[in-house]
Amino acid sequence: MSTSQHAAPANAGAAAPSRPDPSTWGARNAHDPTAVRDDDGVYWLFSTDADADGRLRAAGAQVRRSTDLVTWEYVGCALEGVPAPAREHAGAEGLWAPDVVRVETPAGVEWRMYYSASSFGSRTSAIGLAVAPHPRGPWADRGIVVATEHDRDGHNAIDAQLVIDGARHHMVYGSFFGGLHILEIDPATGFALDAPAPGAPASSPGTLIARRPKSVDTAIEGPYIVPRPGGGWALIVSYDSLVNTYHVRVAVAEDLYGPYVDHEGREMTDLDADPLVTGLTVLASHRLEGAERGILAPGHAAVLTEPGRQLLVHHTRFAETPRQHEVQVRRLVWTHGGWPLVSVQTWAGTRERDDESTWPADVSGLAGEWEIVDWSLPTEAVQDSRRITVGHDALSGLVAHGRGRFTRDGDAPVDAVVFPAWDAVRGRETLAFAAIGPKGTVLAGTKVG
Repeated sequence: MSTSQHAAPANAGAAAPSRPDPSTWGARNAHDPTAVRDDDGVYWLFSTDADADGRLRAAGAQVRRSTDLVTWEYVGCALEGVPAPAREHAGAEGLWAPDVVRVETPAGVEWRMYYSASSFGSRTSAIGLAVAPHPRGPWADRGIVVATEHDRDGHNAIDAQLVIDGARHHMVYGSFFGGLHILEIDPATGFALDAPAPGAPASSPGTLIARRPKSVDTAIEGPYIVPRPGGGWALIVSYDSLVNTYHVRVAVAEDLYGPYVDHEGREMTDLDADPLVTGLTVLASHRLEGAERGILAPGHAAVLTEPGRQLLVHHTRFAETPRQHEVQVRRLVWTHGGWPLVSVQTWAGTRERDDESTWPADVSGLAGEWEIVDWSLPTEAVQDSRRITVGHDALSGLVAHGRGRFTRDGDAPVDAVVFPAWDAVRGRETLAFAAIGPKGTVLAGTKVG
């Protein structure tokens, strides 16, 4: 496909004879999600207006809440429909991919939501801003921050994320078409610094930081940038078709505005590099032993950062029911070399252990039987996991850096993180790992014996 695909889940197919009431959805129908935590410890999830069983029943950015990031309660929409300026510009029926951020202002705490308004296959799009005193609302629209037109602009004004770097604010955005861009935001107003007038849309697209060639339908979207431990930035993006081949890749940069490069040094803006290998794949379609469902096309990820942990929040489809989608949460870990990797196990709430000082520090504890997936394999199919036995010989040369970090140099380099996890299939606590191997390949797995 050669266009942004957010509209597909919002109006997917004819209405079923009996459609589930939204109050029963839980995690279902959460598409392009982002999560925040309020000052009382309650989590709020914001996502695209979507109903996999038929046409939209409401619009305005779906909202859910949770106390554990495992069980979600649907509570309605943030706004009453598509705000007038965005609706008039883009003709959108619903809102896509909201990003919500807590901002300190001279007047106190303000929550800002950057939402997208567009339609399938069109670059006539808008990123709007709404504000509230609390994630539960009430939300008030402030207008359009970035706007594009299909016949005029090469880029697409959707999929926004606000990046806060000290006193400076920035917005990364984009989907398919002309790639991903970043521009500076006025912290006081929430609008672009280069806006020609207060409350007006940005006057330029900003700096290009990632794109893909037409040979792969320019399929890149859903950018999310997080700071790297020790300095620099990591870019998390989704590649390919959300219907069946969607998956998550990462790249890093010293400067927020790039250049972003993958593990092998390929720049994310290089149209001559091989588009099938550029970017480090960290999550894709897979099936674990004994799991009820195979994970299909996971992507459009955000990161929830809390004291002592970071979590990747994303949607996924399922091999058995590819039209259905829901939110999933996974632990995000950083290797000794500063690369973000993702657990193959979903987040288990209170069963998880966050104290990194207790994570494995002894190489000998890594020996045993592991169930693994290999993210370097093609993403066109749901990959079945496989088992490997790790003997003490295989651990030769590994250097322990503490807090679950292990590396090895030489002809078979390794940059790995080993951490506690909850095995959802077997219902027990175990170890999980994520590791970068030779030539920028990533393995992830669970210890099973």
